[in-house]
Amino acid sequence: MAVLGAVTWGFALPSEEVPEPVAQVGTVPPPASPRATLPYIPPPAPTPPPPSTPKKIKVPEKGSGGYRVAAGGAEPRTGKAPVIKYMVEVEKGLPFDVDEFATAVHEILNDPRGWGRFERVSKGSVRLRVTLATPATTNRECLPLRTFGQLSCWNGRRAVINARRWAYGADTYKDLDLYRKYVISHEVGHGLGHGHRDCPARGRAAPVMVQQTISLRGCKPNPWPNPGREP
Repeated sequence: MAVLGAVTWGFALPSEEVPEPVAQVGTVPPPASPRATLPYIPPPAPTPPPPSTPKKIKVPEKGSGGYRVAAGGAEPRTGKAPVIKYMVEVEKGLPFDVDEFATAVHEILNDPRGWGRFERVSKGSVRLRVTLATPATTNRECLPLRTFGQLSCWNGRRAVINARRWAYGADTYKDLDLYRKYVISHEVGHGLGHGHRDCPARGRAAPVMVQQTISLRGCKPNPWPNPGREP
């Protein structure tokens, strides 16, 4: 906030007040001179908070290589579609709580705009795993694909989410929360057998299987497989 300096606006500051004349006996004191005042300047309107932005989280380049599995389970949303069982893992040493990550993943996967109905379990046979990993572990898990410490992947059994992307998002998305929905939906989409797509037309919503982390290819960002459904 700017601070007003010694600007007098044509009148004396309080430290420079001039004493008023003293009334003499039998005389009427002259009326006091009206004191000039600064014009009222309303304070600026508060700046609204931006869309969800990355917090100052330091993501280590590499971790232990071992995983913590989210304990317990979570039921699928209601519906008639087949239930897909999955598991959630977080690499040890990452600054993310495994239960919080598991809750976020489950909400994304079971959104009506998502791929279907998912049940999270902590043991037994599963169709896929959603794994949050350091950049170095992501590179190793994704071979022979090259992720350069920046990208995520599906490696045949895990949707490997690069913790750097989970923490900071991507330049193609202004909203971190929406980007997280996208990256989960995209990599799990691979696990369900969906391949990459291209932008159908400039200005259209990008299919979720477009590599939106790299480029929108003229489309608008879209994190959902079925964006037209009611949330």
